[in-house]
Amino acid sequence: MNHYHNEYTFSGFERACKIFPHNTALIYLGDRFTYSQLIEFVLRFAKGLINLGVRQNEKVMLYIPNCPQWIIANYAINKIGAVVVPVSPIYTTYEIEYIIKDSEVDTVICFDTNFVYMREILSKTNVKRVIVTSIADMIKPWKKIMGHLFDKIPTGKVEKRKEVYFFRDIIRKNKPEPVFAEIDPMKDLAYIMYTGGTTGFPKGVAGNHMGEVSYINDITNDVIKNHVIEGNDVVIMVNPLFHIMAKGYAIGTGLNLGNTVVLMPIPEIDPILHHIDNYRVRWMLGVPALYRMILESDRLEQYDLSSLKYCYCGGDVLPKEVFNTWKEKFGIPIYQVYGSTEVGHVSYSLLDQEPSPKTVGKPLKSRECLIVSPDNLDPLPTDEVGELLVTSEYTTKSYWNKPDETERSFVNLNGKIYYRMGDFMKINKDGELEFVERTADIIKYKGYRISASEIEAVLQDHHAVIGACVVGIPDDRVGERIKAIVVMKHDVKGVGSSDLISWCKERLAPYKIPGYIEFRDMLPKSKVGKLLRREIRDEEKRKMEKSPDK
Repeated sequence: MNHYHNEYTFSGFERACKIFPHNTALIYLGDRFTYSQLIEFVLRFAKGLINLGVRQNEKVMLYIPNCPQWIIANYAINKIGAVVVPVSPIYTTYEIEYIIKDSEVDTVICFDTNFVYMREILSKTNVKRVIVTSIADMIKPWKKIMGHLFDKIPTGKVEKRKEVYFFRDIIRKNKPEPVFAEIDPMKDLAYIMYTGGTTGFPKGVAGNHMGEVSYINDITNDVIKNHVIEGNDVVIMVNPLFHIMAKGYAIGTGLNLGNTVVLMPIPEIDPILHHIDNYRVRWMLGVPALYRMILESDRLEQYDLSSLKYCYCGGDVLPKEVFNTWKEKFGIPIYQVYGSTEVGHVSYSLLDQEPSPKTVGKPLKSRECLIVSPDNLDPLPTDEVGELLVTSEYTTKSYWNKPDETERSFVNLNGKIYYRMGDFMKINKDGELEFVERTADIIKYKGYRISASEIEAVLQDHHAVIGACVVGIPDDRVGERIKAIVVMKHDVKGVGSSDLISWCKERLAPYKIPGYIEFRDMLPKSKVGKLLRREIRDEEKRKMEKSPDK
């Protein structure tokens, strides 16, 4: 394999910077950043990372929400051949400590409001440096002053320590000099993203440069090519960039084409609607819950959303009534995107035909899809329901330091390594993927992919709990609500559902917290002791069907 300069993965963005230097690349909190400004910030930050001692293949955690710093840092980290480890900014110290240790993170970039969590774990990890920034670091000084004056900008206390540095200082002190690192696009890692594990711990998905570039090229060349206005289009990014769906969409429809990306740090409906109206947004990506909240907003009529043309939805099943109501209200359909952290973007609705709410689009050219029998993995014919397997010649085929998880989730069929998506689907006569059902191990809440066993493991760490089973209960508004069934030790008194929920809140991100806890004497298990989670989920579905509210 030939080695290439890291321009290989950087070239789309850098090409846009050269062709459209004066175009607005980002809009954030009302401030605009041109492509020439953005590339200068990237080069300054890349040089600063090198001067701080960050080396090729080292892991750098991005522990911040959507903001210009996220974009700048992501490109700069890859520019020097280092590896991005993006995580949710609402993760707890419990989750962050585990990921830092598991992925061997050397450097963390965090908000000042999250520094308190980093301070707790610095002595427990091998982190060499923490780079601190804030929600208002990159906006105009007068806005920052007014924001603080009216208490609109949250701030956190940051201690002066030898391992603590500041994002703005790095940008200011370093010159935008060219930086080169030789990489192998198939072997060298671009990122490690974490997703729910079946053994109670998040799994690291190590992605190479070629795997990421391959599906972004598919998006640009095959999905949006005849519909996007290169250098003159506007994309709004509400979904968090630490998620592979949002990151790929932002690059493929926006930053690689010289278009404007409107970054939303917090998914609040009124600011989203205002920005669509104000900046004449044409492209949007959302989860079903976002589209539902927009439709249900009592202030919707105050905004002009007529600029919207291409609205994509992913992360969960799109309810038919949301699809129909959106089309009726705005006269445009909602298209779908489907994928996973393990294999990237897999399929897209094509823009030159009317989408169906039942399908999640056609597979991208770089992704190969196979429907098989879940029992023996034999391939199934068109229109027959089975488990979806996906492979690509460009992607890695394993989890980071998780051989057992790798063996459980990746299978070798006819010399190719496929990933088991955990979704039951069929491929219809038009070659589109049609969603039927997912496995009981994965819960989809507001577009988040949550591992049931991760929550179970946290509950079972409580001194009063013998066993736990966590399931998703179907809910039209959020996808699935999280319910935990718990078996307590007989000799424990005074521990209730509120205590267990508080226990979870200390260890899990807010979107992973169970909404309900039910106590039972025992849990259903197979003859070999495996938890029969599907049996409980089916039982809960039957309860809902019998409910008088239905």
